[in-house]
Amino acid sequence: MTKHDVVIIGAGPYGLSVTAHLRTIKGLDVCTFGEPMRFWQRNMPIGMFLRSGWAASHIASPNQSLTLGAFQTASGSPISRPVPLDRFLQYGLWYQRQAAPHLDQRKVLRVERHQNGFRIDLADGETVISRRVVVAAGISKFARCPQEFAGIPSYLASHTSEHRDLRGFGGKKVLVIGSGQSALESAALLHECGAEVEVVARSRQIRWLGGSVSNTLHQGLGFLSSMLYAPTDVGPAGISQLVARPNLVRPLPRSIKDWLRKRSIRPAGAEWLIARLQNVPFTLGRSIVSVVQVGEQVKVSFNDGSKRTVDHVLLGTGYRMDVSKYEFLAPELIRAISCFEGYPKLQAGFESSVPGLHFIGAPALWSFGPLMQFVVGTHFVSRSLHRHIFRKTTREHVQVAESKLSSDDSVFAMKHNN
Repeated sequence: MTKHDVVIIGAGPYGLSVTAHLRTIKGLDVCTFGEPMRFWQRNMPIGMFLRSGWAASHIASPNQSLTLGAFQTASGSPISRPVPLDRFLQYGLWYQRQAAPHLDQRKVLRVERHQNGFRIDLADGETVISRRVVVAAGISKFARCPQEFAGIPSYLASHTSEHRDLRGFGGKKVLVIGSGQSALESAALLHECGAEVEVVARSRQIRWLGGSVSNTLHQGLGFLSSMLYAPTDVGPAGISQLVARPNLVRPLPRSIKDWLRKRSIRPAGAEWLIARLQNVPFTLGRSIVSVVQVGEQVKVSFNDGSKRTVDHVLLGTGYRMDVSKYEFLAPELIRAISCFEGYPKLQAGFESSVPGLHFIGAPALWSFGPLMQFVVGTHFVSRSLHRHIFRKTTREHVQVAESKLSSDDSVFAMKHNN
């Protein structure tokens, strides 16, 4: 069996960033499994733009050498702002070639505990042993679909994450559910490809982030802006600075952490979408009562008594965390992970209740706060995990050395006494 010190499962921004940082620890054997930027390539629509600003869209790297700016220079092609999905994908793949050139793209089938840490079974039949496992497997398994759509076939209702290309909906009548970035940008893309679109949401207003109004406010505050808004670009004034420091968030009472999450990642859209949605009708303050299939269409009834019969319903209804849905985690391992509503309870270094098993990215949100849901969170995560594993590895090496020295002393004493 092949043995490693650390196995990382997942090769999105978090998995790649942690790989880059851990590879700087001398003598540490790190192996990363995953298809690079898989979720971004398969589960986000063509034509999408990143909601986060330029400064918050870099994947963390040692010495900050692999930034968007560095990629722009290396590619010889400018990147517009907001950052287009296709350019960010190119950036992520370029980052992978620099930071994890030996990425192993074989699929991980199973992870279970082993006397030397963890046993990892791969799709080709090979088995790997690792002292630590870092789960950076993303959110594709956690798409949230309202229970009213449970019996509706996918060709009539689907989650936004199920579509790479929305152009197939041209000429069709599509109902988009939700008021966040995913729902709003999908509605814009659908409208632009010729679909007849309506957006329906429970919220009574659409919140818009960034753009000219926000920039004017920041500029008007002058030096106070940097005191109220962290460069991470997550959360409103004041709260932004706290959210940018996950080590301060982690020990806070649960009620405060929940409040921070709600204030920082409420459904909202980037202000640059407003112009693209001018001709798209919005119906707000409505909740779904029932959904039924009517021939090759679907009829949706709302709490005000209104109904819509459409060709397709696109659900921009977010994600619901549940690490038990990671199919590669053995049942025994899942039972041993202390969780709250699907989120693993994490300690320092993103370590779960199972020693040596770490979770990073969105699953860490419950313990470390809203920053974990964004690319900009890779900066904190990578530094923290690097520091944690470096200390653990150093301590383990010292213990091994001391044990060997003690053993050698015992042998010497026995020979001397004889």
